[in-house]
Order: sequence, then structure tokens, then C-alpha cells
Amino acid sequence: MNDDKALLNFNNASVELPIHRPTLGQDVIEVSSLGKSGAFTYDPGFMATAACESKITFIDGGKGVLLYRGYPIDQLAEKSDFMEVCYLILNGELPTQAGKTAFEKKVNDHMAVDPIIENIFKGFKKEAHPMAMITAAIASLAGLYHDQTNIKNSSDRMDAAIKFVAKIPTLTAMCYRHGKGETFLSPRKDLTYSENFIYMMYGKASDTDKPNPVLCKAMDTIFVLHADHEQNASTSTVRLSGSTDTDPFAAFAAGATALWGPAHGGANEAALNMLHEIASVDRIPHYIARAKDKSDSFRLMGFGHRVYKNYDPRASVMRKICYDVLEETGSHELEVFKVAKALEKIALEDAYFLERKLYPNVDFYSGITQSALGIPSRLFTVIFTLGRSVGWAAHWNEMLSNAYKIGRPRQLYTGYTKRDFVAIDER
Repeated sequence: MNDDKALLNFNNASVELPIHRPTLGQDVIEVSSLGKSGAFTYDPGFMATAACESKITFIDGGKGVLLYRGYPIDQLAEKSDFMEVCYLILNGELPTQAGKTAFEKKVNDHMAVDPIIENIFKGFKKEAHPMAMITAAIASLAGLYHDQTNIKNSSDRMDAAIKFVAKIPTLTAMCYRHGKGETFLSPRKDLTYSENFIYMMYGKASDTDKPNPVLCKAMDTIFVLHADHEQNASTSTVRLSGSTDTDPFAAFAAGATALWGPAHGGANEAALNMLHEIASVDRIPHYIARAKDKSDSFRLMGFGHRVYKNYDPRASVMRKICYDVLEETGSHELEVFKVAKALEKIALEDAYFLERKLYPNVDFYSGITQSALGIPSRLFTVIFTLGRSVGWAAHWNEMLSNAYKIGRPRQLYTGYTKRDFVAIDER
């Protein structure tokens, strides 16, 4: 709603800028009409720019709040599961039991991938980074379904979203098994989404039992915690790519390339590597001192967040899941978990970290948890891709369901002014 207007005086003229009132969060001043006055805004990193209107996810970083369609993340992680959360994020409301059952069946029916996809993986060395494989595999889905998807049709868009959510665990398991030189496994009709993922990762074709329920629950919760996170770099990339009316799987592949970066999806791997470097509780004071030393390049990974200036609400959930997995597996990461708990305790009591609002984030414990589940660190960002698949699909669908414009940011040009070409023999 435009309840008020802001006035900007520029070039001896007043420009009226509408003020939009959200249901939650800060007021937003619309500056789209500013260009008519001969000026544009300059906002590196989009720190103060809302590029879209959305009803999917809300974050209050100051209070440590994360809501999917209005529901707190801790409630969803404790009481729901990933398939129910997927339905919620895609449709806006929680399903009835019948609706959830039908949704799960549709997803399960689409989990298998065309055999030709195997050739995508065969084109990579076993040592190739899994994010290179998953990006290529996602993009290849455009080749399979491009002619079946009319992005102007809401039913087709939802079908594309479900296919993406359904196939991404199969493709993720293929990344893992290709790296180990193992034969791919097809999903089973008698398994849930997370059970199928664990089976396709670690199972054998002869298996008839269901995978370990503790590990499946942990994996399912990881997916829930990563399902969406407002307008982050990868989601914004999906929206920007999708604004060109490109194929949805091409837009999702673009999101995966953005997620690959260590400042985004690779942060949990960096946090785990840091904990391995510290190695023992008695070495923590040395690394705390290094973190405080401005002349030292060492950073405490897994602390602080671009959005959260309070405890990341996902971190407390991940901490408990981490403990459950370590207890179940008797993992080699138990010592690292002790280091993590001790480091967290110090950071939450030390004035240096409190003043800078450097609280633990979800990456701090998710790396330990995934390692204890047998997932190699190089695959962590692919797991993130799996969880975030539904968020990307929902934002893409939401954008195309409303009036939108192709993304076309402006720039602050600081290069040469016009100059004449000089022939090469005169330079």
C-alpha cells in the first residue's frame, strides 16, 4: 500500500516517491520514478534496495526471526517435514493430509531421471567439483522439458517446480556416486523423499530395508532449514535470469552457479575446515586471539551473517540435529563438535564478539552434521542446492505470476570520457 510519499529535491525540482507499507519489516521507498529526474540510486550489494515484492519468506535479522509463509522456522523444523514445507512454500498454505499425500506421490513419481542424464556425469572426471556436475545436470533438464513448459501457464510452472524438487535429490546422489565410481541407483516407490536420498547416496540395488530413520530425519531437517532465505544472491539470480522469460531449469542452473561461491553456499565447508584447523579445545584461545588481531588474515567462519544480527534461528536447530547424528553414528567428528560447542560458548560471552554481533549461524554446525552423515565437504554446496530448490522454484513462479520487468540494473560509470581512436602505429 502507498500510505504516504517521500519528497526528494533534486535538480531544483521535487520528486514524489511512494512509500510502501509491508505486513512485516521496514517501510520501502519506491524509487522507480527517480530516473525521470535525471538521477539513479547507487547501492553496491543492494544493501538498501528491495528489487521485488514477495509473500514467501520474511527475515528479521535483528530479532533472529525466519518465517516461511508466516510460520517460524523452529516450529517447522520440529513439527513438519520437507515435503510439507515444500507444499507450503509453493502453495502458500499448509496441506491437508490428503493434499500432502497427493503432493508426495507426485514428487515421488518424478524423482527418476531420464537415462540420458547419465551421460552428463560421464562427461566429467571423477575428481570434478560436484557443483560443476549439478549445474550441468540442472541445465540439461531444460533440454528434456523445454517444449513441455509454457511459462505463462500456471499449471506448467507448478509442474516444472515439482519436477525440479523431485529430481534434485537423484541428481545430487549421482554427483556423489560418480565421484566414487559407483553405479547410480534409481529412487524407490516405497521410500519417502529423504529416505530415497539416503538410499540413492549410500545404498545397494539389493537393499529392501529402509535407511536409518535418525539419519533420514537429520537430512530432512537440513533440507527444511535451507528451503528458502528471502532475496539472497542465488534466489535473486534465479529471479533476474527468470525475468528474461528463459527456461525455468536454465534459471535454476544460474542460481546454482551463484550458490557455488564460498561467500554463499560454500560457507559451511569453510566453517568445518576452520574447526578441523583448530582441532582441539585447548587451542581455541590462540585462534580467538588471531580472530581479534586485525593484522591476521584468520577469520572465525560460521559466525556473523549479512542478515542476522542476532542468533541465527536455524543454528539452534542444527546444533541439536548435529548432536543426534554424532550420537547415532559415533562419528569421527565428535572431537570437532566439542571444539564447536566450546568455541560457541566463548564467542557468546566474549565482549568482542557480542559488540560486533558475531553470533553462530547455520553453517557453523551444518558442516559437522553433514560430515558425520558421510557427506564429503565438496558436496556440501550441492546439498544446499537440493534444499534451496523449492525456494528458487517458488520465487521464480511468484515473479511470473505477477507483473514483472526484465532486470536491468543501472551503473555509476567512472571510466574514460569520449576519446578518439588512434592508429596502432601512432600509439
